Amino acid sequence: MPISLLFDDISFPDPNNATDDGLVAVGGDLRTERLLEAYRSGIFPWYSEGQPVLWFSPNPRMVLYPNRFRCPNSLQRVLRSKRFDVRVDTNFAAVIRSCSTVPRRGQPGTWITEDMINAYIELHQQGFGHSFESYVDHELVGGLYGLSIGKAFFGESMFHTTPNASKVAFSHLVSYCMEHEFLFIDAQIPSEHLQSLGAEEIDRDRYLAELQSALKQESNIGQWSLNDWQ
Repeated sequence: MPISLLFDDISFPDPNNATDDGLVAVGGDLRTERLLEAYRSGIFPWYSEGQPVLWFSPNPRMVLYPNRFRCPNSLQRVLRSKRFDVRVDTNFAAVIRSCSTVPRRGQPGTWITEDMINAYIELHQQGFGHSFESYVDHELVGGLYGLSIGKAFFGESMFHTTPNASKVAFSHLVSYCMEHEFLFIDAQIPSEHLQSLGAEEIDRDRYLAELQSALKQESNIGQWSLNDWQ
């Protein structure tokens, strides 16, 4: 199947025409309108510095249904300890930059380019991008960021410099999604770590159908807060 090249038009081809590795289209830019249209179409950007923008819709897709979240006993103990101060949407730029720079085991580089950082900060400023942040003694030690459209949360990346910090942030994201009746958290590609927390793989057709259901429901656009559910 030929890969579509994107130019000025922000529309995307049918994700069911993706290659075996999920590649849907090449090119275009990261303007806000195009990014929102991509996520609404079940597509996201994933590329490295020096490449054109690559747009993917993998099959299968990993998602977490909030009510199926498995919180390990060890994480429950950490949450009860109140060691971490968790905040929401107070330092989005620092979270995404940390996700781009903090080393990950088995990943020699990052796909979070400077252009992508700027684009997602703009999405945050417009009320679509959100960060969940873990602090110890007022120092940011872990967190995650993603997008919210309708009743779907599209997780992008997480980081930690202290053990359990990103897990604590993720557990608060799950709590928020449960309280606000989100249909799912999109984890995009398979991850053993997220699978251990209850995430599962579903086929693209099911994902796209559930996505459309989520998009029909009212969005909570704007800055989020712990006070929204605690």
